[in-house]
Amino acid sequence: MNSRSKTFNQQLQSAWASQGSMLCVGFDPDPKRLPLPLQGKPEGIYQFCREIADATADLVCAFKPQFAYFASQRAEAQLEKLIGYLKDKYPDIPVILDSKRGDIGSTADHYALEAFERYGADAVTVNPYMGFDTIEPYLKHAGKGVIVLCRTSNPGGSDLQFLNIHSGAPLYLHVAKLATQQWNSSGQISLVVGATFPEEIAKVRAIVGEMPLLIPGIGAQGGDIDATVKAGSIPGKPGTGMIINSSRAILYASSGNDFAQAARVVAQTTRDALRAVT
Repeated sequence: MNSRSKTFNQQLQSAWASQGSMLCVGFDPDPKRLPLPLQGKPEGIYQFCREIADATADLVCAFKPQFAYFASQRAEAQLEKLIGYLKDKYPDIPVILDSKRGDIGSTADHYALEAFERYGADAVTVNPYMGFDTIEPYLKHAGKGVIVLCRTSNPGGSDLQFLNIHSGAPLYLHVAKLATQQWNSSGQISLVVGATFPEEIAKVRAIVGEMPLLIPGIGAQGGDIDATVKAGSIPGKPGTGMIINSSRAILYASSGNDFAQAARVVAQTTRDALRAVT
């Protein structure tokens, strides 16, 4: 099957198998932290991310550009160029646009077009707070991944996600049940569950079965690799089921001209640490 005809989940399954990796490299390009030769360059953000991608592509199961880091710098054209480059050079590695969209259906139609048609992403992150009609427009795009926020890695996530609802379960587990039992009409829904809460990862895994989990929070946010992998693993299927993201720890491993090589070292160390648990 041609990589361009695969669904997001098929791409993931192939990447987990061929790459032997559950690591995802996130692109959060902060202009203040770019190597000095790239600061202020017209396409400095693109060049930085491209070189990181080239240095780590054989170590990852996915790439995840974070939309706000590009948009705040008026670098949307560089984001388009980056995703185009990734899809041409590494067609078997899925690209997740991390934009956490969440709005009424008619607006969500356009956010879906933005993610999948303008930028060409294979998947997009979305916020379920406004309900299913804000998620449904993304599911109309055949084969595209829709990654729903469930239990996020930030401390403030507990303000709402841990509130008990009428069933007595916390809200994040209710989201996991809805995503698995009612919303997943396309078969391409995944969930975001932060590495900073391994006990919650295990509870979500128990509900969603083999549904893929995007897990941010290792690296700079301090999530424990051993606890994360054990909590999110699929019984009998080691090395699958998780897209474990690291951004800043890899991107900014060095501020010098060796930034790409340094990023590779950290990415390989992280990939190997994930493998060692499985």
